[in-house]
Amino acid sequence: MSLTDLSVAAPATTAADPAETHETETPRAESLQDVVDCGRVEATQAWLDEHAPHLIADQLARMDAVPAGLAFRLLDKDRALAVFEELEPVDQQQILSGLRGQAFRELVEEMDPDDRARMLREAPAKVAKKVLAGLSPHERRMTAALLGYPEGSVGRYMTPEVVALPRQLTVAQALQMVRVKGVGAETVYTLPVVDLGRRLIGIVELRELVLSAPEAMVSDLVVTEPVFARATDSAEKAARLMRETNLINLSVVDSEDRLVGLLTIDDAVEVIEAADSEDVARQAGAAPWAGHYMAAGVFQLARYRAMWLLLLLVAATLTVSVTDAFEATLAQAAHLALFIPLLIGAGGNAGAQAATSCVRALAVGEVRVSDLLRVIWRECRVGLVLGSMLAAVGMVIGGVFVSADIALVVGITLIIICGWAATIGGTMPLLAKKLRIDPAVISAPMVTTLVDATGLVIYFTTAKVVLGI
Repeated sequence: MSLTDLSVAAPATTAADPAETHETETPRAESLQDVVDCGRVEATQAWLDEHAPHLIADQLARMDAVPAGLAFRLLDKDRALAVFEELEPVDQQQILSGLRGQAFRELVEEMDPDDRARMLREAPAKVAKKVLAGLSPHERRMTAALLGYPEGSVGRYMTPEVVALPRQLTVAQALQMVRVKGVGAETVYTLPVVDLGRRLIGIVELRELVLSAPEAMVSDLVVTEPVFARATDSAEKAARLMRETNLINLSVVDSEDRLVGLLTIDDAVEVIEAADSEDVARQAGAAPWAGHYMAAGVFQLARYRAMWLLLLLVAATLTVSVTDAFEATLAQAAHLALFIPLLIGAGGNAGAQAATSCVRALAVGEVRVSDLLRVIWRECRVGLVLGSMLAAVGMVIGGVFVSADIALVVGITLIIICGWAATIGGTMPLLAKKLRIDPAVISAPMVTTLVDATGLVIYFTTAKVVLGI
């Protein structure tokens, strides 16, 4: 129902018994979608006024384009911008598609340049062209400059609106500059200090300026060995550097050490969140998607998962081939087939655990490609310890259901499979990193599939040796 559909008037109210009034009172709606569905502008406006921008953005992301656009247009200019910048790029595009003329131009003009560039990175060419055409020359130049940096680089995420202090200023002069230029800057808590060629010399925190004597020199307060990133560096690497060094802003320079912007903590958090979300999706054997999960359609989610499932299904034919190759062994000891699911399940899980641990360690910098041999040795021992624990249980299970010799085969196989699986799981992400492949892509699902096939080879070979068949 449209918000403008107000043809159904509210019934007139008269004095009534309090108990009767309580019984007929409509329960308060909990979500923006519920309020919009009621079709009353006043109720929707009241809901928007009572909730913070990030909560409104979350609700808009869950809604279809038309009702989301109707609700968004009820926000005043300042709150609309705050809500809009909380949305993911795909949801921002959805809102923009419903805006026209002055409202469209004002919204994109008031956005921070880095937020605008982030939205345009994922926007269709037609939308990007429309947004750039609606900007003032100054904002267009800043946005175009950010979009000119390589995909995934810090330059795409930094803010170019920075208050940079010349080193020869006094504290009083520096604070005055912050008051004048800080209005147009995204942040003033970290103030880069530059020379006459705008080359980065160091940084000074606003707190230091406020607490220092007015006649003190900025050059006496500056940290001359600041942590910084180059504009072409990986945004994820820079964001994790900020986390390691507890920075709220990171200076960004070009190839000649000239200051070009700052990576702020809010953008760094988004970079890490996006990277972690992509890794989780790939580890689960699915392609990462943009936008809110609850707003994604069934066929959209299926499309992101289908390709990986098909690839893994083809890879799983290795298991079928191995089983077929050892058909004679199975014919002589049919009870071996009972333990195939147990063994390949244990091996697959051990490999997935090792792969997930290694991918995370790579992501946070705890492990490097040069640590390959150490990781192999460590994971092999971990796998053997786990396999020995599982073997004790597996032999008991085997002894209950079948003969002692089959139970022995199961126990030995569990030790070997878990050691092998953990070694493979810890090694593959490092090898992928060395080959410049995303480690998450070949982690848990691929490791599990590989271990399933090789685990059967180990199982049947062990059976032939132990049972003499």
